[in-house]
Amino acid sequence: MKIVFTLLLLTVFGISQSQEAFKGKGDTKINIGANLQDGGSGIQGSIDFGLAENFSYGFVTTYLLGVNEFSGFYNDNPDPYTNEKPEFKDRFDAKFRINANLGTVFNIDEKLDIYPGLSLGLKNFGGHVGGRYFFTEGFGVFTELGFPIAKYSSDNDIFDHLNNQVTFSLGASFNL
Repeated sequence: MKIVFTLLLLTVFGISQSQEAFKGKGDTKINIGANLQDGGSGIQGSIDFGLAENFSYGFVTTYLLGVNEFSGFYNDNPDPYTNEKPEFKDRFDAKFRINANLGTVFNIDEKLDIYPGLSLGLKNFGGHVGGRYFFTEGFGVFTELGFPIAKYSSDNDIFDHLNNQVTFSLGASFNL
């Protein structure tokens, strides 16, 4: 009950103290949240730096904590796999990204930032669409949908799909 009351209090305070979501050049945002996808779930962290009025660049990393084991045949291999678990290299991904911050372009709400973008990572070249909503000057929430455009592998490894699929992320956003 204490947690519900605290969250309710933070929400009410946050709505009454709302601030601008993206300020342009010199703005810095950090997102930390959950990464949800087929075959596993984990954490995502990103940082974005304002480059111009409506553009930013940054970095994003993901690490899959809970991953399904694999047993069976894969990719025409005659030998079966039994309870295979992914290694660190299969669970981790890092990307450089650019965003077009469109909240002010669409003149929706100064507390809301919508940002499509492209990313160049260790596993693929991809894109993402996200949004941030700030309750206060320094705290908000974010959600993102990421997707691969061009994969670097030919899916020969049983865990190549982990970082080469559509992902959904949500969590907290902080303004520095």
